[in-house]
Amino acid sequence: MKYLCLVYAEEASLHSLPDSPEDDECQAYADSLAESGHMLGGEPLEPVSSAVTVRVRDGKTSVTDGPFAETKEQLTGFYLVDARDLNEAIRIAENIPPARVGSIEVRPVRELQVNGEG
Repeated sequence: MKYLCLVYAEEASLHSLPDSPEDDECQAYADSLAESGHMLGGEPLEPVSSAVTVRVRDGKTSVTDGPFAETKEQLTGFYLVDARDLNEAIRIAENIPPARVGSIEVRPVRELQVNGEG
């Protein structure tokens, strides 16, 4: 089953705390997940200041700067993994290096049912 592990951290302090991971540590963990067959995809994200939010209401599109909500922690990256079940996905998530300074939200990926398939 696919799980999305969303990495949240305070962007301003993500790389300055004593337990902050370095990029090479995150890459090494992603590589180990790939070697074990768990890694399906993942990327770090650019700073939240580069984000925009798109909404469509009554047929009109609005684009606003920044994330969709004001929060203390920002979405900083994601890992898309293949895990046997939620428990295995949690074991994978607890080893994602930024978990030491932020949080990892683990969510099952729902398969879309198109034309009655799936």
